[in-house]
Amino acid sequence: MIQENNKPLLIIEDSDEDFAALTRVIAKSFISNPIYRCEDGEEALDFLYREGEYQDESLSPRPCLIVLDLNLPGTDGREILIELKQDQDLKTIPVVIFSTSSNPQDIDACYKHGISGYLVKPMDINRLNQLVKTFLDYWFEAVELPKNNN
Repeated sequence: MIQENNKPLLIIEDSDEDFAALTRVIAKSFISNPIYRCEDGEEALDFLYREGEYQDESLSPRPCLIVLDLNLPGTDGREILIELKQDQDLKTIPVVIFSTSSNPQDIDACYKHGISGYLVKPMDINRLNQLVKTFLDYWFEAVELPKNNN
């Protein structure tokens, strides 16, 4: 599986273990898109708005897809999502939630704010790997991602 547009994938995830699991399955899927990681909400907003250490556009290219954890330290994923979807330049970037929360209120609220998908992280590593593989197959094989998110 190779994504042709080669635009970056932004993963906003504070857990090293969850990030490692995601990137491990991505590598096995031969997805060549560069992967960027932000570990908290403030860093993610700096990346997306090209502020702070991310003022240089080469350090913060526009992602074709954002994978967002809800439970981040500081500014959480819910706040990031709301801000992102209200921004004219960023709102068209697909956002997929990747969270331990299966709370129906979280799921409903995220969809109301315009997410493209909601994945609940399973505790079992084999189920996690299968879920991520299914996610990647959908987003990098079946779906056409935006190409002009400058």
